[in-house]
Amino acid sequence: MLPTYATVNLAALAHNLSRIKRYLSPGCEIMAVVKANAYGHGAVETAQALAQQGIGRFAVASLDEGIALRQAGLSASIVVLGALFEEQVFDLVAHQLTPVVSDGRILPTLAKAARSHPAPYPIHLKVETGMGRLGFSPEELLSLLDNPILRSPLQVEGMMTHLADADGADSGFTERQLGAFRTMLEQIRQCGLTLPLIHTANSAAIVRFPESHFSLVRPGIMLYGYHTFPATIPAPDLKPVLSLQTRIVHLRTIPRGGTVSYNGTFVATRPTRIAVLPIGYADGYSRRLSYRGSVLIQGRRAPIIGLVCMDMIMVDVTDLASVQVGEIVTLIGHQGQESIWADEVADWIGTIPYEVLCGIGSRVPRLYESA
Repeated sequence: MLPTYATVNLAALAHNLSRIKRYLSPGCEIMAVVKANAYGHGAVETAQALAQQGIGRFAVASLDEGIALRQAGLSASIVVLGALFEEQVFDLVAHQLTPVVSDGRILPTLAKAARSHPAPYPIHLKVETGMGRLGFSPEELLSLLDNPILRSPLQVEGMMTHLADADGADSGFTERQLGAFRTMLEQIRQCGLTLPLIHTANSAAIVRFPESHFSLVRPGIMLYGYHTFPATIPAPDLKPVLSLQTRIVHLRTIPRGGTVSYNGTFVATRPTRIAVLPIGYADGYSRRLSYRGSVLIQGRRAPIIGLVCMDMIMVDVTDLASVQVGEIVTLIGHQGQESIWADEVADWIGTIPYEVLCGIGSRVPRLYESA
C-alpha cells in the first residue's frame, strides 16, 4: 500500500490534446512541452502517451531532460528550449537533440560536433521580441544569417520567440511581439533563408491569438488540464490530469489548549481530533499552505492546522464521523461531490498551478491510468 501517490490520468491527457487541436489553424502541428518532468506528471510516461496519440515533436528545457527521453526510447524530435553551455554540445549531438540557439557563442562548437553526422544538423534560432530573457536581438540575428556556419554542417530548421504576456488582460503587448516577429521573418525570407518550422504560441496564445500559430504551437499547461486566462476569456474544456492522494497514518485527540506542530502556532479551542498525513513540503506540499489549505476526507473538506512539516501535515477531522487510519485523503483531485484542483491550491498561496504541479516531489510515486 502506497501512503502517498499521484495518479496521472492518460485519458484526460488525450482529451486535452484533442481540445487543443480544435483551436489550431490548418497545417499547424503540435510540439508538446514536457519540460520539468512534464510539469510534474512524469516526462517519459507523458511523452510516450502523447506519441501514441500521434505527437511527433517534443520540447524540454535542458540537456538532461532530453537525454532522459532518448534513453527511454523516444525517437521523436526533441527540442531543447533552454540555454546551453559549450561543454554540453557534444552530448546534445550524440543524443540527436535539437538545440534552440539564443547566443552565437556556441555555434562553432556545435558545428564541430555536428560534423560527425552525415546530414546537416538541425537547429532552431530564437529571436528576442519582449520577454527580456533569451534570444538574439533582430540586429544580431540578421548579421548572423550571413554566417556560412548556418548552412553546413548546421541547418536552420526553425525560428521561434517566446510570448511574455499571452495570458494577460491586455492583448497589446502580445500583438506588438507578434508584429516584431513577423517583421523579422520577412527580413529573413528576403535573405533567402527557408524556415521549415516557425513557432511562437504557448498555451494561452493557442486560444487567444490564432495569428501566432504559424507551423507549430507549443502547448504546456493546457495539456495538463489548466489555464491562466483572464475571466473575460471563455475557458477551454480541459480536464486536470493529475490527482494527489495520501492516507491517514495516525489519529489523536488533543484537549482544549493543546498545540499542534512546530512553534505551537495552533492552539485548540475545543477537544480536537487530529489526523496526521504522511506528506509535507519535501513532497512539494508547500509550507505556505499552513492554515490556508484543506484536504478531502469522506468527500468533505478538512482544514490544515499547525505548520506544514517536511514530511507530515495535520488536519482537523473533529467534525467528520468515524475517520480511520489508512483512509484515503485527496489533496488534489475529486472525492465524492467535492474537488480541490491545483489552481485552487495555487490561489491559496498566491501562485499559479504550474508551480503547484511542478513542485510535487520525486519521492511521490506517479501511477498511470488510462480511463
